[in-house]
Amino acid sequence: MISRRLEPVALSVARGYPVVAVTGPRQAGKTTLARAAFAHLPYVSLEDPLEQEAFDADPRAWLDRYPEGAVVDEIQRCPDLLRWLQGIVDKDRRMGRWVLTGSQQLQVMDKVSQSLAGRVARLELMPFSYGELSAARRAPKDASEAIWKGGYPPLYDRPVEPGRWLADYIATYVERDVRTIAAVRDLTRFAAFLRLCAARTGQILNLASLGAELGLDAKTARGWLSVLVAGYVAHLLPAHHANLGKRITKHPKLYFLDTGLACRLMGISGPAELRAHPAWGALAETWIVGEAIKTERSAGNTADNLFYWRSHDGLEIDLVVERGTKLFPIEIKATTSPQPKQLEGIERFSSLAARRAEMGTLVHFGREHAKLRGHELVPWTKVEEIAALGAR
Repeated sequence: MISRRLEPVALSVARGYPVVAVTGPRQAGKTTLARAAFAHLPYVSLEDPLEQEAFDADPRAWLDRYPEGAVVDEIQRCPDLLRWLQGIVDKDRRMGRWVLTGSQQLQVMDKVSQSLAGRVARLELMPFSYGELSAARRAPKDASEAIWKGGYPPLYDRPVEPGRWLADYIATYVERDVRTIAAVRDLTRFAAFLRLCAARTGQILNLASLGAELGLDAKTARGWLSVLVAGYVAHLLPAHHANLGKRITKHPKLYFLDTGLACRLMGISGPAELRAHPAWGALAETWIVGEAIKTERSAGNTADNLFYWRSHDGLEIDLVVERGTKLFPIEIKATTSPQPKQLEGIERFSSLAARRAEMGTLVHFGREHAKLRGHELVPWTKVEEIAALGAR
């Protein structure tokens, strides 16, 4: 089993909360993590129709089966469970008795927040990070393979062909989860919307343009995008603008959380094709940003300290990590030979941010680890160190 960085965090917060809730995309390993970390608790899945029926018929009797608590999987199947748990944990405040998992961010977390406020620790589990795979000696050696394959656990713990597995995952997501999360009636059109979003990963979001390509109004496009965010398929990276003047673009950037999924939706058939593909640069950037998001969430954080920065005259920082009063600018270039000119965005940002900006980092896809004009050049293989800048 490949160790997850979130496991010690889950065990730690369980000492201070009666309920631990773990959400994340399907097939990210939530069940495996919960059962491994809390092996002393009984396990039950509400994905089982018989368990759903038993709970709906008599919630109190169903809960009485677990006097010491339990790991309860797929809690979105029985949303009333959270209301019943509120009364149980208020009567018995023992810590770490209940561990809940679910795959739908908005549905699960909204209800968790309403019913169990102050009683629950919320954690998010992403697909494998490069650091987790490296520690298990399972990480791809080539950047194009790492980006094309992505990080979903089944691709690393069983003999499956990535393209086929990802195609099946997409079909399952569109046909099953979309119907559950939102009332999307035209699944064919939604599938086309999904492919369009994948093709725009790493770009500033323009909802009007995105919707216009499919004849959707802005409200529908916004609603469908929220479905992707709720299902942990996409992430909106906000612009950083505090104390950096008024000439800042404020629209978020759209990123897919798993580059393997994005590659499949773009029809990229393998690592060799990816290297020559027009989207290589955008996918390389997406992969680094995704690793930063995974690093934050595996530490128990929400990743709301990650931003991008762009001036109206076109200078850009792909990733800004904010830790307290410090700002760490990170530029990402899909090249093996970084050049001084590629530091212009970092240098502009640093001059505007003044004392808040720390030394900049330029991430590249070569092997060199050096300094250039007072900033660090760091290879992609050090992505975990890059993503954790300022954390220690």
